[in-house]
Amino acid sequence: MLSQLYIENIAVIEKAEIRFQPGFNALTGETGAGKSMIIDAINAILGERMSKGLVRTGARTAFVSALFTDAGEEAARKLRELGYELQEEDNSILIQREISQEGKGSCRICGRPATVSTLKELGPFLIHIHGQHESYHLLSPELHMEYLDRMGGLEPLLSQYRRAFSEVKRIRREINHCNMDEEQKARRMDLLRYQISELEDAQIRVGEQEELFRKKAVYANSKRIAASVSEAKGILDGSEDNPGVLAALSAAADSLMDAQRYLPALRPLAERLRSAAYDLEDCSGELRSATAQLEYDPEDQERVEERLDTLYRLGLKYGESEEAMLGYLEKCRAELRGIELSDENIERLTEEFAVARDESIRLAKELSAKRAETASDFTARVKAELRFLDMPNADFQVEQERCPLNDYGCDRIQFLISANAGEPPRPIAKIASGGELSRIMLAIKTVLAGRDETDTLIFDEVDTGISGSAARKVGLKLREVSEHRQVICVTHLAQIACLAGCHFFIQKQVRDNRTFTQVTRLDFEGRKRELARIMGGAEITPLMLENAQEMLKTAGIFPETT
Repeated sequence: MLSQLYIENIAVIEKAEIRFQPGFNALTGETGAGKSMIIDAINAILGERMSKGLVRTGARTAFVSALFTDAGEEAARKLRELGYELQEEDNSILIQREISQEGKGSCRICGRPATVSTLKELGPFLIHIHGQHESYHLLSPELHMEYLDRMGGLEPLLSQYRRAFSEVKRIRREINHCNMDEEQKARRMDLLRYQISELEDAQIRVGEQEELFRKKAVYANSKRIAASVSEAKGILDGSEDNPGVLAALSAAADSLMDAQRYLPALRPLAERLRSAAYDLEDCSGELRSATAQLEYDPEDQERVEERLDTLYRLGLKYGESEEAMLGYLEKCRAELRGIELSDENIERLTEEFAVARDESIRLAKELSAKRAETASDFTARVKAELRFLDMPNADFQVEQERCPLNDYGCDRIQFLISANAGEPPRPIAKIASGGELSRIMLAIKTVLAGRDETDTLIFDEVDTGISGSAARKVGLKLREVSEHRQVICVTHLAQIACLAGCHFFIQKQVRDNRTFTQVTRLDFEGRKRELARIMGGAEITPLMLENAQEMLKTAGIFPETT
């Protein structure tokens, strides 16, 4: 569960530390106090986009840290899969994220560097956030099938079907490619033969361009090279007026050889000088050979230039490197062989297509049958939840229609709802109000809770559009869900906030013309005043406080339990 959230320099929040509790946590506060910033900070920990615009004015960086304790098995497994380990002392996961004013950021998991994509992979195993936007996702039938498959645990079967259907699409593409008309075939074969001929005639060899560029450089700098070689040779060999290094070194060696007759210790030095003289004689000989090779050949230079131009022109068409051009040549040869053997290929592919299609149909029908079974149980359970949430006359149905094979099987799934008795069920998008959407979403999430391994559920203002007894029922349902996992709810309704085991108050203050947000955990008296504020506004009367106290006691919240 999410035990501790630390936020620094995010929008109006300069510093805030929230220690969430197990069970049901409520967050309340006036509009604009910073509740959405807390959700944004949690989203950042989950790998969502974190704009540099979130960095508080005047601050260099923004920082968020979240500590998850008692991590579930699925979260621990995913963490290990991503290459990280739980912190040994308490089996916890610490996630940190920072972003600068320049937009640069960094992430850490358990103290080790991580990427945003890694956070995004790990996030769903730690927290699910359900907000108003997700209620409106119910208007999209594409998600209805996802909910149904999750309810039935059909994801593995769906993955198996998708692999089979992917094979069907691959074979169909190959057949379509082979089935081009004769005129298309002729045009394509002519082009391929021309390209193959052009590349084969060029006799491309890997490494040739690099050799030619070196040779071109020699020709371009031949005068400078010749002058340098000549100068070096003159220094070694000398001239009529200057004996040169070789002659001088030999003379030095002869002098020491004469001296070593009287001082034997000089003999090793004399031999080293003699050896050096022999080495320099070899160098002089190699310089003579190099001088002979430096003869300028204008015809060879022209051949080098023409060859480089040919390779450059072919590179523009078939790939910059010799490897790329040779790879393109093999690709053309393979395609030409495929077209020439297209009749044989079509016969083989048609047989493969029939096998793959039959397997896809079999899996799609199996998937469809299991969805039908799941829909019956799903419908009954959602109806029961809706009755509890003050929609006693609601009729919820799952419409399942057959359609051509696609990535999801052979079904078209859509949720239908009738909020009033006597009205036929119709698509949710045409019927449900905002308040009804919130309750339908909560009902579905409650039904799916058993299929969800996530330890923490966050509900962001899912009470929109409801009040009175319906609001209390929503609060009771959230409390029920919190018996098995941690629930954090951002709410504007006293009927929901009073049922939470832990209540945080988010307050905006202005000091020195700067806005600051403070998050405070409320005691029993603080909860009374906050509930009274929510119900009555700015002016809090003794009667409002009395009503707030009664709400807390009715919810089982007493001074000693807060």
